[in-house]
Amino acid sequence: MNGVLERTLAILELLSQHGGGLELAAIADQLDIPRSAVHRLLADLQRCGYVRQTRDHGDYLLTTKLVSMGLTFLSNTGIVDVAQPLLDRLAEISGELVRLAVVDGSRLTWVARAQGARQGLRYDPDMGSDAQISCSSSGLAWLSALGDDEALALVAQQGVGAPAAFGPNAPTSLQQVMDLVRATRERGYSLTQETYTAGLNAMAAPVRLAGQAPLGTISIAGPSVRFTLERMQSLGPDLLSMAAQLAAASGASPFFSKSPLKPIYAA
Repeated sequence: MNGVLERTLAILELLSQHGGGLELAAIADQLDIPRSAVHRLLADLQRCGYVRQTRDHGDYLLTTKLVSMGLTFLSNTGIVDVAQPLLDRLAEISGELVRLAVVDGSRLTWVARAQGARQGLRYDPDMGSDAQISCSSSGLAWLSALGDDEALALVAQQGVGAPAAFGPNAPTSLQQVMDLVRATRERGYSLTQETYTAGLNAMAAPVRLAGQAPLGTISIAGPSVRFTLERMQSLGPDLLSMAAQLAAASGASPFFSKSPLKPIYAA
């Protein structure tokens, strides 16, 4: 990792994973960058308002500047304006958390949500994180709308999420991932039971225009004690309906309308 830009971005990405901050030495050790270089880069990031220290010679943390930039970008793309009414409706129908993820290159990022659970157990993660495509319901839905070769390439690039880091039922091999992808393709939407998070079940469908690669996914997730396989299957038609409506409305968002829509590879 030699380039200044590459090192700077690596520091930002590392700090984004540590809300409590990290010491300079820990940053240098984890990224294998000399401490003197890390100190210079952190000083520049601090001067520009992207990083702050908890105290003199203390841990370094991200400021909200990057978050503000991301939210401003999403607001200006119109993604949330297009999707939110439909997400709200599906959350009302399901009584669970509904999320929209968008495809951006080789990444699938959750950008909007609606919470249907008003009481009891709730699953309500932060937005802006990227899905682990090998074991998340959203990731499997995305892969199901691609050909096998492209799906395999994406999983190989990101890696297979281990059960220890995700859910106890997370697939542990490319073959297991592709078995789930093919089942999702046949059904039209994914069904996962504790593959991404222990105690969590989820389902997702790709959002796509006819004959085109998916723009993103729409998902429903809830505690496994309540969001059972039978409950998920009963919501399949509603999920597919909302995915189709999102695809039809996608032209109203500059982000989607300017996305390169490549044909789907034959499975």
